[in-house]
Amino acid sequence: MRGALLPMLLSYAASGGSLIISSAAQLLTFAILARFLGVHEFSLFVAITAISNIAVHMCGLGAMECLVRRVARDRAIYPDMLGHNLILTAASGVALVVIGAALLPFFFTLSPDPATNAAVITLMLVTNIVLVRVIVLAEQIFIAHSDFASANMVVVGFALARTAAAVLACLVFGVASVASWALWQFACHVLVALACWRALARLGRPRYRIVREELPLGLYFSVPFILRAVRQNADLLVLSLVASPEIVASYSVARRMLESSYLSVEALNRLVYPGSARATAEGLQHAMPRVRKVLVAATLISTAAAAAVFVLAPILPLLFGRDYVSLVSFVRALCWAVIPLAIWAVAAEALGASGHQSTRAAVMGIGSVLGAALAALATWYAPPAGTFVSFYVIEIAMVIAAWSALQRVVRQDRERALAREPRTGMAHGS
Repeated sequence: MRGALLPMLLSYAASGGSLIISSAAQLLTFAILARFLGVHEFSLFVAITAISNIAVHMCGLGAMECLVRRVARDRAIYPDMLGHNLILTAASGVALVVIGAALLPFFFTLSPDPATNAAVITLMLVTNIVLVRVIVLAEQIFIAHSDFASANMVVVGFALARTAAAVLACLVFGVASVASWALWQFACHVLVALACWRALARLGRPRYRIVREELPLGLYFSVPFILRAVRQNADLLVLSLVASPEIVASYSVARRMLESSYLSVEALNRLVYPGSARATAEGLQHAMPRVRKVLVAATLISTAAAAAVFVLAPILPLLFGRDYVSLVSFVRALCWAVIPLAIWAVAAEALGASGHQSTRAAVMGIGSVLGAALAALATWYAPPAGTFVSFYVIEIAMVIAAWSALQRVVRQDRERALAREPRTGMAHGS
């Protein structure tokens, strides 16, 4: 057992370390941009980034999960799954950028010249949707091949590259507008994407075809994340209508801290997902001992992460500036939400790894729709206290829903397995 545990701990330490470094770099990038862009420009950047975060889950139509699940079980299918991903990423990415470029200039002004404004917004959409999706796809390809060292290098390299770009742009060249930062951001993402795909060349060339049976599963996988992204931004959008800029800015940073603390759990999930996909090939019931162990580990890790954020919160104004008056109290109020988030994510990952994407989509989709409505209403009527209360209500409800769905699927898989046993025995007897 010790022989099997040590490699797992070392892999988790490497995976978790890479995500922690990535999170720290992202937070530093966020702080630099917040300081140098100013309140107005930074609010525009946050708004367009929030919209891009929703769209990026649409890009590729969930094909990445199919690649990880299928290639983890059979690496011979990698060329087909890679081609499947590239076709869907290109087609959906172009559509999303065109739609966004047509609509967003009516809502955001990054330059007084209409042509420049449209061009900058288009550039930001290409960067934050298509290029981000390509880079994340490279990371997932390495995970599918159980090459976690290369996957970690992608995560860390991407984060450090963005931080380096922010340092050069803001501290060295004095960039102070979103329009100028968009050029730096685009160049950074292009360089990282080229480096990633050069590293992937050794794994083989794609075979361009659509794997039709994976299309519905990919959609089932992506829709919950799209709806979840909507839910995660509903409170922020409503809060911007009813609260002061300082409240909105401090809350957005608190949300970023919550996402950063969740990375310690994500490191565990990304490590165990390929193994869970193999373990559930004959039914989810066979992987339940593994799922329970992951649950214990995720709960302990998320609790430690929340405690660390709570303790370190007073340091944040040194990074973001003294103008963020509510930042410390907001971070401390929200940091504990990572625990229920981690608990229900374990169940959702188990459903995904076992191929029960429709059940997973139903739980996350319905939860996101109802959660978005609750967050918006609570924020509208009682900002910002209602925003925090709704956050915890939503996450606890998701724990109940996700684990109930998981137990139902396990019962169904077990019943099907028992029903097959008599027929198998009869076949052997004859």
